[in-house]
Amino acid sequence: MDLSSELIHALLPLYLAVGLGASMLTIGIVEGIAEATALILKVFSGVLSDRFRRRKPLLVLGYGLAALTKLVFPLAPTLSWVVAARFADRVGKGIRGAPRDALIADIAPPAVRGASFGLRQALDTVGGVGGPLLAIGAMAYFAGDFQAAFWVAVVPAFVAVLLLVVGVEEPVKAPSKAGEPKQRLHWSDARRLPRSYAVVVGIAAVLTLARFSEAFLILRAQDVGLPIAAAPWVMVIMSVVYAAVSFPAGSAADRGHGPGLLGAGLAALIAADLVLARAGGGATVFLGAALWGLHMGLTQGLLAALVAGSAPADLRGTAFGVFNLACGIALLAASALAGWLWDALGPAFTFYAGAALTAIAWLGLRCYGTAAARLPGT
Repeated sequence: MDLSSELIHALLPLYLAVGLGASMLTIGIVEGIAEATALILKVFSGVLSDRFRRRKPLLVLGYGLAALTKLVFPLAPTLSWVVAARFADRVGKGIRGAPRDALIADIAPPAVRGASFGLRQALDTVGGVGGPLLAIGAMAYFAGDFQAAFWVAVVPAFVAVLLLVVGVEEPVKAPSKAGEPKQRLHWSDARRLPRSYAVVVGIAAVLTLARFSEAFLILRAQDVGLPIAAAPWVMVIMSVVYAAVSFPAGSAADRGHGPGLLGAGLAALIAADLVLARAGGGATVFLGAALWGLHMGLTQGLLAALVAGSAPADLRGTAFGVFNLACGIALLAASALAGWLWDALGPAFTFYAGAALTAIAWLGLRCYGTAAARLPGT
């Protein structure tokens, strides 16, 4: 599914800006709402997967909706149709996200949980590499026709749904004993989430606030003069680094290096923002994208493993849902702010602001380093 979604994602910002004439603020709001919707909906799908003790039906629903939206992008006649399709695609991602992570946590042995989430992140990112490469090839083959390139995304989306239906089996939950009432979730159960979980959510929210949508990396490539057909290489480079780093970082987290990984991830994001702010050509943008991917690889799988390790097993879906809710709100604010800054003060200032917010997050991590060091998996 990432192969399909990242093909769309690699071309959509350029299509909005060049093909439909959207402003940077509009693109920032569209991307922010789309990604935030996906993250916010995970809280509800996570709670439902815990309540009904089933993960796979929600996965099929989420992946199926995302596949259907891929038919809309090549047929959309106006900006509103594109926005609606992007929104629906992210709704699908929101429905499937928390149950998927909870299912991985159900299956993975605790001793290799960090490596398991690192592997999942790395395999996700394989699609993140292939999608932009398909976008580059499709744009070259179809002579820059965005709609024709969007049709290519339909095939892997439906293959993903078929693979999920026939190839994934959910572990059977132990049935309730005779006379024992079925477990019900209540709002009061949230009190069972420990303080260490709240620390993880807080760190993740601040990190997300400092990191706006990757759409701005593609727009920065075009801004410095990279041809439209070549701009998706930015996502390829970012995704290659992301995939290469995710699994080793997850394994390092299992060996107790979590706080150091978070600190290194923040340093990488500051460096990426500064490089992108001062970029004068394609090579510099590619370097900034590589540093951005390094940041993602060092932090994203680790944070997921920390959530899994700090939440009770019967509340993992809910825990991932709340975690993504906090990140979704932060991402919406960050992307809208980035779009406004781009229109008002220019792209360089946008990335300088990102570096400043990341520095604030780094200071916060230093202040709460003792709490972070006590987290499971670190």
